[in-house]
Amino acid sequence: MSAHEHRLNLLWLQSGGCGGCSMSLLGAEAPSLLTALDGAGIEVLWHPALSAENGTDVLDRFERILRGELVLDILCLEGAVMRGPGGSGLFHVLAGTGRPMAAWLEALAPRARHVLAVGSCAAFGGISSGGGNPTEACGLQYEGDEPGGLLGEAFHSRSGLPVVNVAGCPVHPNWVLETLAQLSLDGLDATALDPLNRPRSYTDHLVHHGCPRNEFYEYKASAEHMSELGCMMEHLGCMGTQAHADCNTRLWNGEGSCLRGGFACINCTRPGFEEPGHVFGLTRKIAGIPVGLPTDMPKAWYVALGSLAKAATPPRLKQNAVADHIVVPPKTGDKT
Repeated sequence: MSAHEHRLNLLWLQSGGCGGCSMSLLGAEAPSLLTALDGAGIEVLWHPALSAENGTDVLDRFERILRGELVLDILCLEGAVMRGPGGSGLFHVLAGTGRPMAAWLEALAPRARHVLAVGSCAAFGGISSGGGNPTEACGLQYEGDEPGGLLGEAFHSRSGLPVVNVAGCPVHPNWVLETLAQLSLDGLDATALDPLNRPRSYTDHLVHHGCPRNEFYEYKASAEHMSELGCMMEHLGCMGTQAHADCNTRLWNGEGSCLRGGFACINCTRPGFEEPGHVFGLTRKIAGIPVGLPTDMPKAWYVALGSLAKAATPPRLKQNAVADHIVVPPKTGDKT
């Protein structure tokens, strides 16, 4: 059992989304999900997929929270809030209650010591808000990159924090568990959140850090088609130099990431990633220059650096960049 004297009660709700963040969370390892929660002193009051309780037992817990009889330390939402049609919230009614999930969230959030939006849908609307947003989906405290959402820009939980946006599509399990551990130790304050209220523990990094294609990036040796080994920024839509996350240094299941699997980064931790204004897998360019340059590199610098790098590209990288396997290995060191 956990050494924590006071265990924190966590309630996890799901709304408009695919459930992928819960699926990702189940993949937590070293420690596993249940071990990590126990170690942080967290008791799961209810999770729609992981808990055995249902029906009246669950609703009784909700009512006890609202009456102040049951302490709610952490409220987590996975999936976007469905406000439609016409702001009624009736696109998602919590089964057995006749009450929209949006209304339950508005009632429960002020009771919670901390409120977490788990995944980009819950944080910003995400994929659930795409395509003209017919369901009027939004995040808990953001609508896209604009503050507001369901709870409004001024909302703060009982801890004094805004909604903590653990964004990603899906989130890495350790992003969630690390944030919960910080909350359990009172170690998460406003300085630990970035301007979009995402935990800086993972958003102070870029997906570009640790990318296995970094050598190709340095020399601007670019892949031209999917499955090739070269850098995917120039032609194939990779946004790893702009994406705030540590995917290539904190791997899924100890060894995986989008880029390690051969897929370009689509910057899924940011608002609006679901509609980038161009086809996924293709890089938007103006006058031949990628629009999505590294966030802290002036365009003139990039052009100058790119020209020099391409002029100095080793033949090994030029050939390997457009191959689906290593064609030319690195030379062995000279004998001394």
